[in-house]
Amino acid sequence: MSCEEASHVCDKAQYNESTFLERLKLRIHILFCDLCKKHTIDNHKLTETIKKSNIVCLDSKSKSEMKKCLEKEIKNQNAKH
Repeated sequence: MSCEEASHVCDKAQYNESTFLERLKLRIHILFCDLCKKHTIDNHKLTETIKKSNIVCLDSKSKSEMKKCLEKEIKNQNAKH
């Protein structure tokens, strides 16, 4: 696993979107990579801080609409290239 992929999996894990295999690979990677280990620790601290802050987030409907708009824009950008 590259450091870039480890960072991506770390971010996915923060939102419970990573698979078991991804998390396992990440754990192995951070055994050998101090930079990614620090990133993982910092990400975990950020997640805990946000959970404790009681921030009100977008409702599911708004998130879904935003996701559709982003996906549409990504498709439009990919079509241009």
